[in-house]
Amino acid sequence: MIMINLNLNIGGTFDFITQNEIELFENEISFHFKQIKDRKDKGSKLTGWATLPGDTSHDFLDKIIKDAERITQNSEVLVVSGIGGSYLGTRAVIEALDDHFHLKPGNNNKPEVVYAGHNLSEDYLFELLKWLNDKEYSIVVISKSGTTTETALSFRLLKNHIENKYGKRKAKGRIVAITDARKGSLHKLAEKEGYTTYAIPADIGGRYSVLTPVGLFPIAAAGYDIKQIIAGARNMQNFLFNTSALFENPAFLYAAVRNILYNKGKGVEILAYYLPNLFFLAEWWKQLFGESEGKENKGILPVSANFTTDLHSLGQYIQQGKRILFETVLSIDKNKNQLKIPDDADNYDGLNYLAGKNVGFINSMAEKATTLAHIEGGVPVIRISVPGLNEKILGELLYFFQMSCAISGYVLDVNPFDQPGVEDYKKNMFALLGKPGYQNRIKEINNKLKRQ
Repeated sequence: MIMINLNLNIGGTFDFITQNEIELFENEISFHFKQIKDRKDKGSKLTGWATLPGDTSHDFLDKIIKDAERITQNSEVLVVSGIGGSYLGTRAVIEALDDHFHLKPGNNNKPEVVYAGHNLSEDYLFELLKWLNDKEYSIVVISKSGTTTETALSFRLLKNHIENKYGKRKAKGRIVAITDARKGSLHKLAEKEGYTTYAIPADIGGRYSVLTPVGLFPIAAAGYDIKQIIAGARNMQNFLFNTSALFENPAFLYAAVRNILYNKGKGVEILAYYLPNLFFLAEWWKQLFGESEGKENKGILPVSANFTTDLHSLGQYIQQGKRILFETVLSIDKNKNQLKIPDDADNYDGLNYLAGKNVGFINSMAEKATTLAHIEGGVPVIRISVPGLNEKILGELLYFFQMSCAISGYVLDVNPFDQPGVEDYKKNMFALLGKPGYQNRIKEINNKLKRQ
């Protein structure tokens, strides 16, 4: 019998939806799940992620680990250059597992991972290059096309810097390119320069790519166990593939409940979490669901909130604002560390009633109290819980969200694997920057800007 660590609790939605409403989705979700497995639904050419964990061999993972160790053996820092799906999954996993202050106990020989290519801030890039002057470092550049502006620009600067620092011959041994297997500007450059390369599978889109070399290589370089990540994802894949009952399959159930709430006017989903190292997991989740569902004037808007911090800013709106929200709480049952509240003789802060209790216990009570208040205030709450944070559990969680998102998008009747709207801002930007081929667009854009 296959067991998973993840538990989905929809009890916090029962004031808003009924079991009968959920059951009405059973046949539709089963149909879409079969279409995903058979690669027959919308965007089926980009569903390679669905069987990826089971298809990934130990030999392939060993190769990634070996190359990651080689590229970072003389590096204090690894710069990951990518944007969107080319970096968010990587950062989500590394920051979920890292020490908050980068002390990395038991992981001290591994490089610090920093990021570039995910913004166009001149100050950020200038300060990064200045900081790297005194660091031994390597680069992983991730881009399917090689022409994504943010990533290509940052890599041009980094390539120039690392070649000036080490010389061109030594620099190429410090660069890994993860890109298309056969075409694209980064593929051509990597071939010309002789970089170590890994292919982004043609049948997997960027936001579904964390379990490919896109995520696995930098995660391995950071010193984390990618075999356990794949083992967790494979475990979740096997469980979902072998559990057909709607109320027993968490991906099916999550997709169904989300769509029922959406149809009842709950168009905003807040992913709430109570541990700050889950910030980038929430950012990855936002891209996954936002790009997959937000099209054709449809879709749930995914936002995130870091509790209890954001209860002191967003809490008032969530509790009493417009009733367009539902909440999914990502809950971690057990912390890595324990810290008890000491007794204080003066008790000026009035906290002696908490003396002897763990901070984690207090945080868990804050979660329960908040959940109850939000439900009573008209906010349905879904709870996703896992026993702790490690590589295997994160692998399960990543795959669960990917499958849930794909099914949910199909129920919404959109293609969950394209993102045509992402290109619109790029066309305007290319014209304003004078990119060849966009000259005819610039006059039209300038007229629109004047009207604004």
